[in-house]
Amino acid sequence: MRLILFSIMILCFSGLCSFFSGKIPRFANIMGAGGTVLGCLLGLFPAVSVLWTGQTRGFHRAWLIPFGAFSLQLDALSAIFLFTILILSAVAAVYGNTYLWDYRNRKNLGASWLFFNILVASMILVVISHNGMLFLMAWEIMSLASFFLVTFEDENESVRRAGWIYLVATHIGTAFLFVLFILLAHQGPSLDFNHFMASGLNGTSMAGLAFLLSVIGFGTKAGFMPFHVWLPEAHPAAPSHVSAVMSGVMIKTGIYGLLRALTFLGRPEPWWGWLLIAIGLGSGILGVLFALAQHDLKRLLAYHSVENIGIVTLGLALGVLGLALNQPALAVLGFGGGLLHVLNHALFKGLLFLGAGAVLHATGVRNIEQMGGLMRHMPWTGTLFLIGSFAICGLPPLNGFVSEFLIYVAAFMGTGLSGVSLSSIGVITGLAAIGGLAAACFTKAFGIVFLGEPRHTPALQRHEIGWGMRIPMLILALGCLSIGLLSPYIVSAMNPVIGNVTGLLHSDIEVHLSVVIRPLQRVTALTCIFILILGLLATLRRHLLSGRTPRESNTWDCGFVHPTARMQYTASSYAQPITAMFDFFLQTHRKVHAPEGLFPAEASLHTHTDDVFSQRLFEPLFRGIERLFLRLHWLQQGRVQIYILYVAVTILVLLIWNLR
Repeated sequence: MRLILFSIMILCFSGLCSFFSGKIPRFANIMGAGGTVLGCLLGLFPAVSVLWTGQTRGFHRAWLIPFGAFSLQLDALSAIFLFTILILSAVAAVYGNTYLWDYRNRKNLGASWLFFNILVASMILVVISHNGMLFLMAWEIMSLASFFLVTFEDENESVRRAGWIYLVATHIGTAFLFVLFILLAHQGPSLDFNHFMASGLNGTSMAGLAFLLSVIGFGTKAGFMPFHVWLPEAHPAAPSHVSAVMSGVMIKTGIYGLLRALTFLGRPEPWWGWLLIAIGLGSGILGVLFALAQHDLKRLLAYHSVENIGIVTLGLALGVLGLALNQPALAVLGFGGGLLHVLNHALFKGLLFLGAGAVLHATGVRNIEQMGGLMRHMPWTGTLFLIGSFAICGLPPLNGFVSEFLIYVAAFMGTGLSGVSLSSIGVITGLAAIGGLAAACFTKAFGIVFLGEPRHTPALQRHEIGWGMRIPMLILALGCLSIGLLSPYIVSAMNPVIGNVTGLLHSDIEVHLSVVIRPLQRVTALTCIFILILGLLATLRRHLLSGRTPRESNTWDCGFVHPTARMQYTASSYAQPITAMFDFFLQTHRKVHAPEGLFPAEASLHTHTDDVFSQRLFEPLFRGIERLFLRLHWLQQGRVQIYILYVAVTILVLLIWNLR
């Protein structure tokens, strides 16, 4: 645990040094990014050790703050989240060192690195805290640090709006967490997690209430629908390396909190799993549908975070049902798939957000309708973005396939079990729909941005990114490929984490995991053979062309010698057949200029899709609350005597209540 504490101290110290050297941008960048990388590398050693051995490490010191102590614990569940946080944060820091350089004359880079390092340190503290008060303090620091990162470009009104939406949403979730921890600590004054585990809520109605509070409180941070409304606002507003960290790991702290709460509540009830399946299907399907309707590249990726949180939740739901109905195979594969997707999503979503940042850095725009043909100018970025697109669609041999395969197998096993069959069929159907829609969405995103001819922006600057931004993307792409090719070993290594969540013996978990390890071995072998054949064909082609001068010419193109952007799909037209099918949910606004005459000069289709939950649910709700509070405005008299009277009356009421 000492290395983790040193890691947190290095992050905070380097952030402060960067802040105070903000007038020297190069030094601020080096201190901020270098401190992040060093702190993350130090923290990786204990995280990997606990994941490998399954041992639990702790640190406990008394403090003067009420309700507990400075209590830390690193078990297998904490370790997999810690490993994910450290890997992506270090890679994003290297990327941010180059990405932020363009802001050096307009912004204090030291302030940005201070909040970035505090965000990373607070996420570490969240997943290793073993006391409720310490957990809530770290949770609040994490929320505030990310708020200042989201509002980095606060001169833009849209950025300020996104920041406030995020701040309000995260504090609503925190309010539910306060009630949750009060409920868990109802038998004594301590907020230590050991006390929660012995609180006796198992099988009581209080356990169900605590579970609902966990779903709302942690689900707001994770992005469960309909509590997701801050994601499509905050992620596009933040700098791209911050978006990668927030989407890749920060929202996963909500998943960690939910899993940790499940360990306090004893054996779950079946309806807990059914509720999580409903949340997972809603988040997954609606998330990818809203993503398909977007034209802002980063906003599109933000909705895919909602989709992938839905996939994670489906895996956890099957695991909860397995524990509730005493079906260990279902529990092992469900939790295994959900937890592995936490890591996988961090890698490919981090890669995609960094790719979107590279496009923004090179072109200055985020609207994919204004892009096209970038593959010619940015081959590295295009290829790496394509790898991330394959991974997020769950295609072999990349990592997204492995975790979704585990969830599929768990769902197929559940179809033969009483009480789970209908739920499992729903999971299978939902996963298939999510996968198909994700493939359509990233066909649109990659095709419109990187293929074809440039759009109607001839003055748009297009250039490949430097190695300072390219290497972090390469690392994440290699991670996606490595987990796919090493999937049998990766799945076997999940044994301690699954045991920590389910309470099953490692030998039993190994038996149930063997069901998926054998098929994964076959997939890996076929992939290696395919890669070998491609390599041999490439070598043969090079040998046959040696000594020759290859010539290039156009193929037959129906008379269109010079294709233009007018002959290509736009993002709106490509997605329109699918979005029209689901217009009941999406409520897309369309502006159509139909072709007229025998030789039409122009025609156009523009679409815009707002978030219906934000427009139809939360905005009316908060306007109603605002009107209610305005009616109470008469209580603000502006006189100190009146306010003192309010305080005195409140204290008197509390004293009378205490004497009852």
